[in-house]
Amino acid sequence: QVHLLESGGGLVEAGGSLRLSCAGTGEISGPYAMGWYRQTPGKQRDLVAAITSTDKTYYADSVKGRFTIARDSAKNTVSLQMNSLKPEDTADYYCAARWGILLLSGQGNYWGQGTQVTVSS
Repeated sequence: QVHLLESGGGLVEAGGSLRLSCAGTGEISGPYAMGWYRQTPGKQRDLVAAITSTDKTYYADSVKGRFTIARDSAKNTVSLQMNSLKPEDTADYYCAARWGILLLSGQGNYWGQGTQVTVSS
């Protein structure tokens, strides 16, 4: 069993920055990918950024150049630095982990409880 705990959400003005962090505990050794999804009411949960155990990264087009994902595999932590935030980045952000790679669908993921990010215009 894997447990993920997020921190770092909050309210920020457009153009500002936030940093999300996620700590994984439990049976999370081996080639686990980690990453972040986000979801707004009534919409599906979308993959925002992911990083594999070999530090290959993926970013959704909407966040490229603004968000940076990083991980510390020794500590089973992953962070998401979000810069130049826009109102459309407002969502609940979920940390995720999965053996191998993260899928766009989110299938097979372990999930954190979510943290809210609100960007005011």
